[in-house]
Amino acid sequence: MEDTEDFVGQGPHPVDDDVFKEPTRKRRRSDRDQRFRAFPSVEQSALKEYEKLESRTRRVLSNTYQKLIQSVFLDDSIPNGVKYLINRLLALIEKPSLDPIYIGLFGSTGAGKSSLINAIIQQAMFLPVSGESICTSCIVQVSSGCCEQYEAKIHLLSDQEWKEELKNLTKLLHRTEELDREEADAWDRDDAVEEAIWKLQMFYGNGAERKNYEELLRAKPKGKIPTSRIITLKAEEAGELSVKLDPYIRTQRRVLVGESAETQIWPLIKHVEVTLPKSELIPEGVVLVDIPGTGDFNSKRDEMWKKTIDKCSVIWVISDIERVSGGRAHEDLLNESIKACQRGFCRDVALVVTKTDKLHLPEYLRERKVGNQTILSQREAVLERNEMVKLQRNRILKEKLKRKLPADSKVLEASDLVYTVSAQEYWQQALLTEEETEIPRLRGYIRKSLLDKKRRMVTKYVTEAFGLLLLTDSFNCTENLPNEYLHMSGLRRFVEEKIQLLEKAIDQCFAHIEQPLQEGVRNARTSYRRILGACLVRSRGNQGFHQTLKAVCLKNGIYASRTLARIDLNEAITQPIYDQIDPVFGVIFRAGKPTDSTLLPHIDAFKHSLQEKMMEIGVRNGWKYDNYKKSFLIQEISAILGGLEDYILRKKRRIYESLTTSVQNDLKPCYEEAAQIAGKKACERMKDVIRRGVDRQVAEGMFERAQERMQHQFQQLKNGITEKVKGSIATMLTLASSQGDGLYKELADVKSEYKEMEKLHRSLREVAENAVLRRGMQDFLLRMSPSKSVPPKA
Repeated sequence: MEDTEDFVGQGPHPVDDDVFKEPTRKRRRSDRDQRFRAFPSVEQSALKEYEKLESRTRRVLSNTYQKLIQSVFLDDSIPNGVKYLINRLLALIEKPSLDPIYIGLFGSTGAGKSSLINAIIQQAMFLPVSGESICTSCIVQVSSGCCEQYEAKIHLLSDQEWKEELKNLTKLLHRTEELDREEADAWDRDDAVEEAIWKLQMFYGNGAERKNYEELLRAKPKGKIPTSRIITLKAEEAGELSVKLDPYIRTQRRVLVGESAETQIWPLIKHVEVTLPKSELIPEGVVLVDIPGTGDFNSKRDEMWKKTIDKCSVIWVISDIERVSGGRAHEDLLNESIKACQRGFCRDVALVVTKTDKLHLPEYLRERKVGNQTILSQREAVLERNEMVKLQRNRILKEKLKRKLPADSKVLEASDLVYTVSAQEYWQQALLTEEETEIPRLRGYIRKSLLDKKRRMVTKYVTEAFGLLLLTDSFNCTENLPNEYLHMSGLRRFVEEKIQLLEKAIDQCFAHIEQPLQEGVRNARTSYRRILGACLVRSRGNQGFHQTLKAVCLKNGIYASRTLARIDLNEAITQPIYDQIDPVFGVIFRAGKPTDSTLLPHIDAFKHSLQEKMMEIGVRNGWKYDNYKKSFLIQEISAILGGLEDYILRKKRRIYESLTTSVQNDLKPCYEEAAQIAGKKACERMKDVIRRGVDRQVAEGMFERAQERMQHQFQQLKNGITEKVKGSIATMLTLASSQGDGLYKELADVKSEYKEMEKLHRSLREVAENAVLRRGMQDFLLRMSPSKSVPPKA
């Protein structure tokens, strides 16, 4: 039981023998304050209050930790309850202040992702841009930090990862003399072949494409490869780092005589991390991710491409104004973003339309079909078109999201699903004001996302810390109720009954996927030949497709290139199943009102039932002096089940992808057979092998096996949830009933820390109320003040 094993000895609060670990030092106040520079004064005030609350809580936890360590340092036998406390304290002290918010800019070639990032960070030409052609060659992450310099880390493929790619590249370039003239010409024009040749020549020099795998292993690369596989660049100024960084992330089109050392190792680059010093525009804790293309031929880079998309909590689909109304690439990227909402952490998708300043006025006026108002200038035309695009694309995007996601998904509640931006006008302001370029709106969205996340994190952190201090202080209490054992034994029976009910509720929840799964399997069986045929047929015949198809087979049905459209045969033939299950799958994993088909509300209901039972026991049995125990149990249940939500989010990707993974595994032998084909009519013979292989597997129940494997993954998730709840709550109840056994009489007095933590817990509401008042006052002043936006001259 792989999923269940994730919980063994872990849980949110493991008992560990290593109880004397030193907490990591936190950053100085001056460093922390730098994080506020990107916020206006009202938001700065709220952030400072949350930061102060968090800092004081950490100090209380650290003081408590040190007292406990000193009190038990010479004790040979530390009770499990004290180990629990010390490890829980250390875990909270070491807990990151805020997990990064990843905002993925997902767009096709020349859409303007890099230009948009440059405008957002206020650094013109920082990332390389080159108009309509592909420029950024790998994933680039841009964030700000507390460092004094501009810094970039270029991460390279490991030696083993490069050898894997090298083996596939040489297989792809294997060519026999049996090809006739027509096939040879097609082979030479194959896009996959051109890319493979280019990589080998770039790394090993001209003629490398004619060598086999063993020869290339012995060959010496042209560039120097660091043993750490990481290249670090630093500079005092942004422009200086940009010059150094350019060769590593700009797409190299061909091998040039006398190219730089940076260019020579370019095929090894996996991804790049750029850190800006103390940005006044992008707050620390936000990572902008430039995600180019549709994946990569290298398995590790392609895996990272998918994982990067899935870890983004926000995805901006970037499309320029001239291509937003159609095109397969745009639709593919949008579909991939919606899938990220299903399988990953993404909670918000928006369409960002770029290059909106590009408009040919006479043509626009001739084709203009809306409005009676006379358009007198380029500026008026741009603003009118922007509004039209917003209305049209917002409606289309919302309809598309509704077909795939639950009706009450958070993304569907967003008022802004479409932004119309112009990076060029942001710098020039010849037509539009800074506000009208909408770059400030995107920055505002980034700030709000961070502020909201900080508020949620601090609220959870302080509440959890307060519950822990309640328990710590209680260990020095010698007074216990006479019927204490009866209280706990009754609570244990209640918990066991509720866990059984939770298991049944989860079963009912997951049962809703069965009918759509069955219907999807039926649809897949009737449509797979048509879908597969469309994937294998090209309008220009086999010209330029021979080795691309071989690349597909070498990678088990998937061909991902930085420059070409992604091909995934496994995903294509399972799409009819996903079309059926997507809405139900989204409902199962959403947060919302309790229903039979939604998982998280069942867990919330379970939590509330336990908390209400403890309140009931406390009132009925007069837990007055022992009120700490009731409060601790209530808080600890929230902490346990809060960690459970993160576990579910991590596992849902495995469940969602189980269909394509199952199909890919079943078709692997047929892909391997097709990849070995060479000689005359190789392309058609490869297609025949694939078709026959798929037919055979479908006849033997391939889609039904995929269905069973998804259902098994759901069962594994249920088992993991119940094992987690049983183990963690049993430990908690045992701990809570262990006072009075004489083991804790010498424990340090933490009464003062408890009192301070109690004050901090009470102040949470005050901080939240102050933040709301400030936000309301800010909005009022903005409405009352005249606009500062002055239209530039047309």
